[in-house]
Parts: sequence; C-alpha cells; structure tokens
Amino acid sequence: MAETKGLRGTEDQGKTRLLLALWDMGGAKAEVKKGELTQRIQRTNEKAADYQGIFQELEKAGAIAISKNKISLSSEGVQLLGEKLNSVNFEFDSQIGAKTANALLKWLREMGTRSNGATAPGVQSKAQGKAIASYDEFKPVALDVYDQLNRDYNLDNLVPIYRIRRQIGERVTRSHFNEWLLEMQANDIFQLMGGEMPDITPDKAEDSITTELSGLRYYAKRLNS
Repeated sequence: MAETKGLRGTEDQGKTRLLLALWDMGGAKAEVKKGELTQRIQRTNEKAADYQGIFQELEKAGAIAISKNKISLSSEGVQLLGEKLNSVNFEFDSQIGAKTANALLKWLREMGTRSNGATAPGVQSKAQGKAIASYDEFKPVALDVYDQLNRDYNLDNLVPIYRIRRQIGERVTRSHFNEWLLEMQANDIFQLMGGEMPDITPDKAEDSITTELSGLRYYAKRLNS
C-alpha cells in the first residue's frame, strides 16, 4: 500500500495504530478527546493534519464516531481492528513505540487472536472443532456465540446475523445455519429482525438470512426464556 503524505509508514499502519490506541484509551466504552488521541499516535516529524484523512475514512466506514472534539470506537471499529491485527498481510513498521506495543499486548490478553473479526477466545474455542450435525448441537453454540458477541461489543441485544454465521464458520453448512436459526426463532429463542444496518455490504447481506414472509433479516435478538 502506498504511503500517505506526511505519515511515517503506510496508511493501513496508521489506521491500525489509531484504532488500537483508541481502544486502549477506552474508546469502545466512552468518548475520548480527539486531541489526546492524535497526540498519542503522532510520531516524530508527523503533524496532526497528517491523520485527518484517516479520521475521515474511518468515520465514513462507521469504525469511529466523531462528535465535536471527542471520538469513540464503534463495534465495527473493534471488529476492523481485530481483522487488521489478524491479517497475514499486516505488519507494523520498524518502530512502533512502547505505548503501541503495550496496547497490542493488552489486546492479545483481553481479546485473543481473531479470525474474520471474530470474538474472544472463549467463543473461538467453542466455534472451532467438529462439524455441527444437528439442531440440538447447533443451538448451544449459537447461543454462546450470540452472548459473547453481545457482551464483548456492547451490541445492546441486537447481534448481526452475519457475525454469528462467520463466527461459527465452516462447522455448519449455510443451509443448515439458515434452517436451524429459523427453527430457533420458531421456538421463541431468537427473534430475527430487519431494519437498517449501517454500512451494509453485499457480503454482509449474503451472510444475513432471508425469511419467506418478511424478507431479509439482519439481526438476532435473544428472547427471554
């Protein structure tokens, strides 16, 4: 990837350092002062203006939210950070600094190694393993994945179906995932909901679920039981 003017390193490295610093500063739970974040990620011979394009791109992608002089990290931003850190094509440049290194260690301890933006080790270990052969095997896995995603990303009980599908991965076929998730709705375990999804992409829509009567459903909501 080409270097961004004024930045040391690539634009992708700059985005990742920004997201990691914002996460380390608690931006996933509360707003952080934009000036403090910029000061944290700025390196020798860099200017605050050098990061303006990165802020704009991440905001447009829904990874961060900017309100006046404050900034926060969205669940999509946490997912994007996990994907970047887990990508085999990503690497930091030669000098990242102690704060970035310590933030990375904190991420590894708290979030674990990720795949496709998946969640923490507790769910990952459940999602990996032998193929799921029945509805009775699928149900507890789907519930565990739902609960972990909902908790780790503060999703307010509306978990994107595409995330559940991707987290469970190849343990279940696409047709069985659709069939069994709809069965969980029929059994009043989940309510599958439509509405609007920010920054929807064709692959996210494809990994959601379509019902015969109601059309495309983006979210799963766990019902009281």
